[in-house]
Amino acid sequence: MHTKHACRWATTVARSLVLCALPGFAAADAAAAGDTASGATSYEQMARLELYLIPDSHTEIALARSAAPPAISGEATVLILKPQGYETAVHGTNGFTCLVERSWMSPFASPEFWNPKMRGPVCYNPAASKSILVYTLRRTKLVLAGHPKAQMLDEINAAVAHKELPWPDPGAMSFMMSKDGYLGDEAGHWHSHLMFHVPKAAAATWGANLAGSPVVLDEREVPEPETIFMVPVTHWSDGTAAPMM
Repeated sequence: MHTKHACRWATTVARSLVLCALPGFAAADAAAAGDTASGATSYEQMARLELYLIPDSHTEIALARSAAPPAISGEATVLILKPQGYETAVHGTNGFTCLVERSWMSPFASPEFWNPKMRGPVCYNPAASKSILVYTLRRTKLVLAGHPKAQMLDEINAAVAHKELPWPDPGAMSFMMSKDGYLGDEAGHWHSHLMFHVPKAAAATWGANLAGSPVVLDEREVPEPETIFMVPVTHWSDGTAAPMM
């Protein structure tokens, strides 16, 4: 999840909050849950806002921290999503930032861009907290302002053209090692992995997606000025064994 992309977004079951949907977020209950009359799943529009929220702040904090080993996440700043946007729930001391990203951090071409079940626990290192986190906050601001996906894409492309979004800081990386994450109906929990954020680059520059290489690149484009190389690891953040590719 920025959510990447076969792998960047989300956890467990979407929970229900008794809130009114914001203007522009109207959707039938069936569509909000992603269910169609045929039994297929469709995420063509944004669901009701409450389906993307986690009612209990302590649950969201714990889920965000599960992205990285406790030695890292235990001292990190933690953000949680509220109807007005992300807010700081815990002030950290080590420069890392942990949060749970939602489906709108996926590539815009993803059929699960509006999947309300997706939860992507991620912990950004200090370099990524200064640069990559800006992408998450910007997309989330547009979503909560009620902008449709096509308009969001246009606005982000314009921001990139006007150099309003930073390039990844040197050394920007993040942890996605939560076994409680849910990165989409197809990916599920996916694999425990690290992500390395670099300015736009081809897969070949990191040997990604080649036979025997542990480096993975989802080649669906995101408009932000980054490429994310993912490297699966052998264990979850709690130290238990994780399935490999």
